[in-house]
Amino acid sequence: MSDNTVSVDTSTTPASINFSESFNVAVPFIDRHLDEGRGNKIAIRVHNGGEVTYATLAEHVNRAGNALIDLGVQKDDRVLMMVKDSAEFFYVFWGAIKAGILPVPINTLLVAKDYAYMIENSEAAGVIYSAEFSGEVMAALEKSPHKPRVALLTEGDGDTLAKHMASASPDLTPSPASPEGDCFWLYSSGTTGGPKGVVHAHKDMVVTSQHYAVGILGITEADICFSAAKLFFAYGLGNGMTFPLWVGAEAVFYPGPPTPDAVHEVIETFKPTIYYGVPTLYAAQLKAMENSEPDLSSIRVCTSAGEALPPDLLKRWMDKTGIPLLDGIGTTEILHIFLSNRIDNIKPGASGLAVPGYEGKIVDDEGQEVPAGETGALMIKGDSLLKLYWRNLEKTADALRDGWMYTGDTYYVDEDGFFFCCGRSDDMLKVGGIWCSPVEIEGKLVEHPKVLEAAIVGREDDEKLIKPEAFIVLNDAADAGEELEAELLEHCKSSLARYKYPHWFNFVEDLPKTATGKIQRFKLRSN
Repeated sequence: MSDNTVSVDTSTTPASINFSESFNVAVPFIDRHLDEGRGNKIAIRVHNGGEVTYATLAEHVNRAGNALIDLGVQKDDRVLMMVKDSAEFFYVFWGAIKAGILPVPINTLLVAKDYAYMIENSEAAGVIYSAEFSGEVMAALEKSPHKPRVALLTEGDGDTLAKHMASASPDLTPSPASPEGDCFWLYSSGTTGGPKGVVHAHKDMVVTSQHYAVGILGITEADICFSAAKLFFAYGLGNGMTFPLWVGAEAVFYPGPPTPDAVHEVIETFKPTIYYGVPTLYAAQLKAMENSEPDLSSIRVCTSAGEALPPDLLKRWMDKTGIPLLDGIGTTEILHIFLSNRIDNIKPGASGLAVPGYEGKIVDDEGQEVPAGETGALMIKGDSLLKLYWRNLEKTADALRDGWMYTGDTYYVDEDGFFFCCGRSDDMLKVGGIWCSPVEIEGKLVEHPKVLEAAIVGREDDEKLIKPEAFIVLNDAADAGEELEAELLEHCKSSLARYKYPHWFNFVEDLPKTATGKIQRFKLRSN
C-alpha cells in the first residue's frame, strides 16, 4: 500500500479498515478528491457566506499549512482554534494536520478565563480566531502566563492568517505521520469539572466516518449535510466536516446561533439530506412548528446526541415530520457516536445498538459484566478511543482499562441488545436506598404539554435524605406557579414509582448545558 492511503473492505461486518504505515489523514480527506475528479464539486456552502469547491479547499488547506510553518509554528506544536463554522475552520484544521501541526478546536461559547486555561495548559504555539470572539481571546492572551508566538484573526484588516495565506505556497507535501500518531486535540466539555485535553490519532476520523456515517447513516457523495451542532466539538466535527469529506459530499453551515427559525431557513434554502441536532433544539423546533410549516422534505434522516432523547419527543417529531430520528451517544474521548438506533430499527428511549466496529458492556463496581436488565457502568471498546488525556496520567489510567473506555455513564442493556441511558454515573440518585435515574423523571416531565425542558438533581430534605428536585423550563413562563406544580406532581404519579416523584419544583428560564447540549446537573446541584 502506498503512503497516506487507507483501504476499506465492506464485505465484512464491521467494515475492515487498513492504513498504510505512513499515514497523514489530510491526504484521504482533502487531496484524494482531486485525484477522484471532484475538484469542481461544491464541498462547503455557508449561509450568506458563499461556497467552496474541493479544488479551492485543497489549495487553501495547503496555503494555511504553509502559512503556519512560515510563521514559525513547528511540527507537533498546538494551535488553538476559536473559529466559527466557516471555510476558514477547514483551512486551519486540515492545513495544520497536513503540516504536522496539531489543531485544537475550542468551544467558541467560552470566556477569557477558560481560554486562558487552555492556552496555558496546551502550551499553544498559536491561536487562530474569528473576529466575533476577539474580545474574549484577547483578554485570555493577556491573562495566560504562556504567550503563543502566533495570535491571528482568520481574516479582516491588518495582520491576519488570510494575509499570510495569500503569500504562501499553494503546494504542501504532507508531513510524515502514522495512523497511531498524534493528529489533533479536543477539550472535554467538563460535565463534572475542568476541561481535559483529549488527544486523538490520525486514524480516528476515518474510523468514525466509516463505521457510523457510512455504516449507520448510509452517507454517500450525493448527500448534503447540515449540522446545527457546531464544528468545535466532536459531534459537530464529524457531522459537518469529516463525514461529508470522507465520501465527497457537501456540507452546509450556519455560523450563528441555531435557533429554530434559522435552522428551518437553512433547511429550506440548501435542502440538506441529513440533519444533525440535539434534543433541546428538536423540542424548540416542534414548538416553532405549531405556528409554521417549514419544508423539511429534503431530509432523509435526522440524528440526535448530547443528551438522551425522551421517547415522547421522538414520537412527536416522527408524528409531525415523518423523518427518522436516530438517538445515539458519543463522547469527545471516543470522537463520535458509538451506540445508535438504526433507520429501520428505532427503539424509543434507547441510545441504540452498538455501532459496528465498537463493543459495549455494562459492568459492576468490580468490573464484572452484569446480566441484561441490570444497571452498571458503560464500557466501550473501539478504534477511535483517545490516546490519552494531556498531562493527566491519573485520568487516563482511570478512563482506559485494558483497551476499554470507562464512559462515566450508567446504562443497562435489554434482551434485544439495546442500550438504555440512566444518566451520568455521578448524576444517579439513591432515593430510599434505590438507584434512581434523573433521565427517567425528566422524560416524564417533558411529556407534559406545558414543559419544554426539565432537569433532575438530588437535594437533601430536612432529614438529610436525598430526594429528586426538578428544574423546569416552560413553553410559557406565565404558567409557573403552585397550581402547575400540583399538576406536574400528579402527572408524575401516573407512571413513576413514588420514590421518583420530584419533591421541589423550580421554574427557570434555561438550563446550564455544555456545547453538545448535555445538561450540567452539577451546576444545578450547586444552587
